[in-house]
Amino acid sequence: MASVEKLPMLAEGYEKLIAELKALREERPKIVDAIEEARAHGDLSENAEYHAAKERQGQVEMSIADLEDKVSRAQIIDPATLSGDKIIFGATVTLLDDDDNPVRYQIVGPYEADAKVGRISYNSPLGRALIGRRVEDEIEVTVPAGDRSYLVQKIEFV
Repeated sequence: MASVEKLPMLAEGYEKLIAELKALREERPKIVDAIEEARAHGDLSENAEYHAAKERQGQVEMSIADLEDKVSRAQIIDPATLSGDKIIFGATVTLLDDDDNPVRYQIVGPYEADAKVGRISYNSPLGRALIGRRVEDEIEVTVPAGDRSYLVQKIEFV
């Protein structure tokens, strides 16, 4: 029997999934009302409102199923409880780029990644290259912007 793959995430990411799931569940009755109202207009074959409402219902149900799956497999990790000298999920890493400019990233799950705020997924090219590395390790990674080199300067669990 296949084991269910856990999805590591921070508590903040888990709460975001729960909030999104709640909002979609609250949308369900509104969609049913829209379908009933559109059905009352008669001929369903040329009823754009009916078809749009049914399409939205399908999208919402698919999103709910996807979110329920993610929530059921969530493994919530608190970085403050972690320690060590290797980069792992939840670690906040300070790197020096090719020009010795510091860049800081936290290793997070794919559903909470946002490079603009310094959060990268553990399965992104840079995230995969960082996992298991230590301070003073040099890494080279190919990212969409091209080949990059980094030096691990600091590992924190905050």
